[in-house]
Amino acid sequence: MTGPLIVSSAAQSRDLTGAWVTNAGACKKIFTGGGAKLTFARDADVYGSGFIYEKNRLRGKIATCQIKTQKEDGDVLHLIANCSTDVALATVQFSLKIDNENQITRLFPGMPELKTEYFRCAP
Repeated sequence: MTGPLIVSSAAQSRDLTGAWVTNAGACKKIFTGGGAKLTFARDADVYGSGFIYEKNRLRGKIATCQIKTQKEDGDVLHLIANCSTDVALATVQFSLKIDNENQITRLFPGMPELKTEYFRCAP
């Protein structure tokens, strides 16, 4: 069942749009282009991990995810997304702790010791 995008008013006020990387100094090595033409560099994964957060979509190097729901719980934004690769489809839950406007931490439910920090690339 696919429903409309559900966004709380607090989540709407957070603008996570843009490119995010695990290595803040590697933005220009992970991404090429700019604006709507932002893409991953051919050897991006050599320099770290990253994703592009768009209005209703997350784009990684090997998967694209359509955000179906968003719910904010304090400083954590919970997303449910339908993700696809060249060979598979899956529903994935993302929990993103908003550290500040240029840093977020992906949390993994049920595994508090596992987390990944991401830093926003300058436009």
